[in-house]
Amino acid sequence: MFSVVRSEQRALRRRRAVRTLYGQHRFHRTPAGRAQRLLQQWLTPAQWKQFCSRGYFDVIGSHSARRYRIYRGTAMNVCLLDERGRVRRGLCFVPIYDLPAGDVMLAQKLALELCEDSALMVAREFIPRALY
Repeated sequence: MFSVVRSEQRALRRRRAVRTLYGQHRFHRTPAGRAQRLLQQWLTPAQWKQFCSRGYFDVIGSHSARRYRIYRGTAMNVCLLDERGRVRRGLCFVPIYDLPAGDVMLAQKLALELCEDSALMVAREFIPRALY
């Protein structure tokens, strides 16, 4: 009697594991999943850990050495931080085409780290939620 129950429980656990694995595999084959994998490859381990635990990661600007915070999202998701790590102002700049969030965040990261001045020239300011 107990062996039947145990084998049913094992079979149920296997089915759940297969469903979970299949779901993860299916997500990674979508544009959003591929974008997230590409973002992970470009982030440092510290940035990836910060992104997974808090939903944002910090980058340092190429010209001014100022710190920016990029939140998960596709628009109005970049904030300039002060010396103490507090949000000072929001910046909105996005690629021209409609892209998954991971690709947009990667483009923002590269723009700030490689050509900060050009990114700031096209960025529009907004008041971040943290300030009101």
